[in-house]
Amino acid sequence: MTAQPVQQDVVPVSSEVPAIAALARSVERLLGEGLDEQALTAAVSFELESALAEGFDLPAHLVAPDPVRYVMYPLHVAADGSFSIASAVWDVGQGTPVHGHETWGVVGIHSGVEVETRFEKPATPDVPLVREGTDEWTAGQVTVCCTTDDDVHQVCCGGDQPVVGIHVYGADIGTLPRRSYDPETGAVHWFTSRWASPAEPASLPHKEIPR
Repeated sequence: MTAQPVQQDVVPVSSEVPAIAALARSVERLLGEGLDEQALTAAVSFELESALAEGFDLPAHLVAPDPVRYVMYPLHVAADGSFSIASAVWDVGQGTPVHGHETWGVVGIHSGVEVETRFEKPATPDVPLVREGTDEWTAGQVTVCCTTDDDVHQVCCGGDQPVVGIHVYGADIGTLPRRSYDPETGAVHWFTSRWASPAEPASLPHKEIPR
């Protein structure tokens, strides 16, 4: 197992997209209610599903795929690191390693098709992972991607256009040390996703993203 990296300092981010700013206010309110994890993720799922159903556009520099790997752009990062909202983008043919999150998370699809393969969370180290199933998520659909007890999956773009997901996590996901797994051996590698740095908005025109 690789050594766990040191968590970096949180850099707050506030979104200028009205729908994301409203979602962030809702998540902050829900966190203040002291809900348990299951109730909290259910409530966040409802808020995210409602936002996607109403529809909103994101600036092109926050949905731009990277030609090499998937990217996560920070849409909102709470000053205390208690939650974050990301725009996660996979280009056609791109995917993630098998990984965990170390926090709760809710994902909604803004555009494109995401294929998610779930694995049973390992109870002991260095044991091959058990696959639980695969789901396909399309625009407007929302899922609880991770909780304390259910936290390992692999994600890839499943269509002929990039997939853009809106991810809400119970931590600053761009600084949080997390585990990736070799599903064949159970070997663990610690990593930090790190936030992508978008191109300057002036260099990329705004475009509407199909929902």
